[in-house]
Amino acid sequence: MPVLKIISNESFLKTDELLKKTSALLAEILGKPEKYIMVSLEENPDMIFGGTNEPLFYIELKSIGLPRNRTKEISRRLCEFLAEETDIPANRMYIEFSDAEGAMWGWNGSTF
Repeated sequence: MPVLKIISNESFLKTDELLKKTSALLAEILGKPEKYIMVSLEENPDMIFGGTNEPLFYIELKSIGLPRNRTKEISRRLCEFLAEETDIPANRMYIEFSDAEGAMWGWNGSTF
């Protein structure tokens, strides 16, 4: 259900470790089983933010039933976590939140 797509202009040595930690955190934040969490990390060196190519993240979080009243908290927790894990400051991150309808989300040959 929840998909977290992370795009950065940086390269990370311990990508697998970062993905696993991020998956566990997202499951905790959203209160959803980790077996349904998908996290991807895309490295794209051709990105700028604020007119500079200093390290940055663009993040997309899509989930069924994403609570609009918790997006500020989710943003804070994801930004704090990623800043701590990667040394990319929170003010160099954008997060796009998308709530998905269960009927519009396919899995295992059906939908939610």
